[in-house]
Amino acid sequence: MARYEIRLSGAGGQGMILAGIILAEAVLDEDDLNVTQTQSYGPESRGGASRAEVVISEDIIDYPKVIKPDCLLCLTQEAFDKYGNELKDEGVMIVDERIDTSKADEKIKENILSLPIMKTAIEDVGMRLTANIVVLGVIDKYVKQIDSENLKNAIKERVPEDTVELNLKAFEYGQKLAK
Repeated sequence: MARYEIRLSGAGGQGMILAGIILAEAVLDEDDLNVTQTQSYGPESRGGASRAEVVISEDIIDYPKVIKPDCLLCLTQEAFDKYGNELKDEGVMIVDERIDTSKADEKIKENILSLPIMKTAIEDVGMRLTANIVVLGVIDKYVKQIDSENLKNAIKERVPEDTVELNLKAFEYGQKLAK
């Protein structure tokens, strides 16, 4: 693995920035890996575009942003429309089931994993705001460079103390979705 790139995209308020930070912090506990995390969001605090990027490498990271993602998450149609055709050939794209992926390039369509992320957060976990942690549970299956326990520890460190159990439940639901 020379370089592994992850882009998390959605709308402001969906927790993409926090999910990116958690992913990056989980990598810090991995031996012999370097990591960078960058983020951007629209001028709106909620509802505008939001993106977090994580680059993982055994080598020195000379450019901290994602060039072409190995793992791309799109939680909104706007995010898919903007980034949906940016994926490495062997990459995986994770989208919420509500997203229309019919306009994706044919070679990318076979790498799209459409899952009920928002539905799981709302109906199974019981809180819409945990969708970002459900996503981390799904990503756990595909990003082999990060140990599950390190992800759980990073979640515990970053979420409010009174929501740790709920967020760990969301992580486990995400892992189940990925199977």
